[in-house]
Amino acid sequence: MRLYLASTSPARLATLRAAGIDPVLLSPGVDEEAVVAAAGPLTAAEMVELLARRKAEAVTGDPEIDGLVLGGDSAFEIDDRIYGKPHRPEVAKERWMRQRGRAGVLHSGHWLIDHRGGRVGGAHGAVSSATVRFAADLDEREIDAYIATGEPLRVAGAFTIDSLGAAFIESVDGDPHAVVGLSVATLRTLVRGFGIAWPDLWNRVPGQR
Repeated sequence: MRLYLASTSPARLATLRAAGIDPVLLSPGVDEEAVVAAAGPLTAAEMVELLARRKAEAVTGDPEIDGLVLGGDSAFEIDDRIYGKPHRPEVAKERWMRQRGRAGVLHSGHWLIDHRGGRVGGAHGAVSSATVRFAADLDEREIDAYIATGEPLRVAGAFTIDSLGAAFIESVDGDPHAVVGLSVATLRTLVRGFGIAWPDLWNRVPGQR
């Protein structure tokens, strides 16, 4: 059973590989801002599930795709505001100055399409969330150094838990994989919803590069 990942996220790919799955990578090319604008007011959870769905749907229709198609999206919520990727250094710094010493919720949306036999046979999704608390003693020099690496510009909430940003996170309440952007436990539940056993997706030896 092949899994097709409709995402360009290195963290999602690494998470799947660590879980024994080497997916086929597909670039969805979805205009996220346009999708959200057309949808109207959404909660953070609704937004990430919608974007995950649109990404998965964007790559379907190819009869050569024989397996399961997974789309994913993430957003960070703090002070009832939703944050995606900051893109610019000044935006990332403003967010870090606000969130240090505090906690917010990282939401990760998943949408799985049954595309066995080269056609859509069904689809469903789910959202996994986790509360992230940041170090209170994080100083401006550390923030500037982190932003200079470019890493926080490309990820929801301007932080990672699986790379350089890990040192600035004090705790995670909930599924830590949700913070990476793909909950393995949630994906397993979605896979089983199609009557497929999770081990059927294993195609990679743990530790293999």
